[in-house]
Amino acid sequence: MPYSYGVTARSRATPDAVFAALTHAATWPRWTPIDSADVESGDPEDRQEVGDTRIFRTGRSVSRERIVELIDNRRFVYDTVNGAFRSYRGTIELTPVPGGGTHIAWSATFDPRMPLSGGFWRWYLTRFMQRMADGLAAYANANATDG
Repeated sequence: MPYSYGVTARSRATPDAVFAALTHAATWPRWTPIDSADVESGDPEDRQEVGDTRIFRTGRSVSRERIVELIDNRRFVYDTVNGAFRSYRGTIELTPVPGGGTHIAWSATFDPRMPLSGGFWRWYLTRFMQRMADGLAAYANANATDG
């Protein structure tokens, strides 16, 4: 049975500033609990594109995520390709806020490998991803450039 979660945050930065943070893996350790980020066959400082696989390390945990859809300044979609889930698709939607800023909606559907663990994962991921969304908003606020 698939499970899901959804969290939101708001940034004073423009959607393009928020999107830039999402598409550059090197920024993720600056605004998330992730310790390090790398890209298979690429440079984490460069902008990632559809098909790129990013490798995130947190403690001893390693997560591999493949970018499956990008709509500039609006949508970022990724699949987790290893770990605790049979399937996991995360979606980050960016919506301009009238008067300035960006509404960030981060959600996912997932199917855990371990039976009966879906409720735990929904609880855990909702809290963890809220930290991610809040960190993204704050990072984009601090790093947005005028103009």
